[in-house]
Amino acid sequence: MRVRFDRFYTYSELTELLSGWAEEFPTLLFVSSIGLSYEGREIPIATLTNAETGLPEEKPAVFVHAQVHAMEFTGTTAALHLLDHLLHSGDPRVRLARDTRTFYVVPRVNPDGAEAGLADGRFRRSSVRPYPREEPQDGLHRADIDGDGRVLFMRLRDPNGPWKLHPEDARLLVPRAPDDLEGDFYRVFPEGTIRNWDGVTVPIAPALEGLDLNRNWPFDWAPEAEQHGAGPYPTSEPEVRALVQAIVDRPNIGTYVGYHTFSGVHLRPYSGRSDESFPNHDLRAYELMGREATKITGYPAISIFHDFKYDPKLVIRGGDVDWVYDILGAFAWVTEFWSPQRQAGLEGYHAIEWLREHSPEDELAVLRLADELGEGYVDWYPFEHPQLGAVELGGWDLVRFWFNPPPSRLEEEVRPHADLAVFFALCSPLLQITSCESEQIGDDVHRVRVVLENAGWLPTNVTQKALERDAVRPIEVSLELPEAARVVTGKEHEEAGQLQGRVEDRQVTWWGVDHSTKNRTKVEWVVAAPPGTRIGAVARHERAGTARAELTV
Repeated sequence: MRVRFDRFYTYSELTELLSGWAEEFPTLLFVSSIGLSYEGREIPIATLTNAETGLPEEKPAVFVHAQVHAMEFTGTTAALHLLDHLLHSGDPRVRLARDTRTFYVVPRVNPDGAEAGLADGRFRRSSVRPYPREEPQDGLHRADIDGDGRVLFMRLRDPNGPWKLHPEDARLLVPRAPDDLEGDFYRVFPEGTIRNWDGVTVPIAPALEGLDLNRNWPFDWAPEAEQHGAGPYPTSEPEVRALVQAIVDRPNIGTYVGYHTFSGVHLRPYSGRSDESFPNHDLRAYELMGREATKITGYPAISIFHDFKYDPKLVIRGGDVDWVYDILGAFAWVTEFWSPQRQAGLEGYHAIEWLREHSPEDELAVLRLADELGEGYVDWYPFEHPQLGAVELGGWDLVRFWFNPPPSRLEEEVRPHADLAVFFALCSPLLQITSCESEQIGDDVHRVRVVLENAGWLPTNVTQKALERDAVRPIEVSLELPEAARVVTGKEHEEAGQLQGRVEDRQVTWWGVDHSTKNRTKVEWVVAAPPGTRIGAVARHERAGTARAELTV
């Protein structure tokens, strides 16, 4: 079974694929549930690692989740492609990642919103739960009024309308200038019907489903008046609560990625604070990881606070990456798939500001891309609206062109991101026992020495923030002794602190480089045991994994 790119998966197709893979690859993939959605659907999580080389919880891990937002179907496809790649690839880097690391993948956090969106095409932000009101309000409600499976736009001529026809292509509408006094002008509404219409004004009713599950996390949360869609309290929504618990229950997670759409960027914390809030080591690591992310995928890596605000004076509150990084001390990213602007050849634009303001020439360039792909823009066609009378339906298909790439571009768009997830996995720390030796120092008395190394790129604590938050424990080293043996000097359970990685080793001549064996340490005991006794040593670290060794005295 392989992932398909010719359509977006329904919930039943998604669960069937995961179950099929688990049956086909029983030593690599295990599927379970992190909880139930608002409507009672199981939220599946796939745990992928080589079970023959160790338990999932004893290896450093990457956590990937997708489709918190209802109409961002590309994320689910990307998550499934990641699993497909990890299961089928013969790349030595993939084999190494499977053997030494764990991947936790939640392909669809919000199954209710996705099912509803696939069924009727109407845009929903996240959950289907009515919020903040139980009943729909008066005004225009988006809906597929002609039954073609799409929710587009409606345009009608209006002498005071704010839009006019593009001079080069009458399909497009561009802003009307102050001195545009002659010609055809238009008013534009979302496709839908008007509840309790007064015959004159057309207010746009707020969506009945007003929640944004990515504003419901327990860091820098703010109520509805300050952050739209935040919910009544942090983790009030079952999908977010399940996701938070799943992450907390897996302390081996060192890197976290949320799959979203759209903009074609990798986003890093903070959402509500400047880069000055970072420990220097963490910011430097973020920049290095981001640089490689751009190299692998072509997407720029940017700060949410500095480069991705929806409004220059407002910040995003209650998001996931800030909680994962600042509270748990793991590196957290958001990938926003797909940029129609970049595909159309536009360069140097701001991901958010372009949506608010761009030139008619840019609009025309993106339309040419839609024409080339044969989907994304629907030519206007007449329709008799039950309330407004004669209108035209058409315009941009937001779900199938802006929020998601057309199927013809879907595989190409998501493919490099599996390699990026493997890269993130191989960045993680990796605890190893490089030596486990004994020396006889008396009758049935032996000095046992265990040498530990961090073979990974990141330190065992992953981030400096994890140390600041006391969110990570030190390495713990234990001896496993038979009844005939005992520890004379030392403790059976020793702590060995944290070990550095290679992340800071950038230039040999830089005087700030620490050339010491900072990634290595040793632990010693004096043990009384008769000859031929087998002694085991176990080194454990939540984020760097578990290593084992044996010796015979």
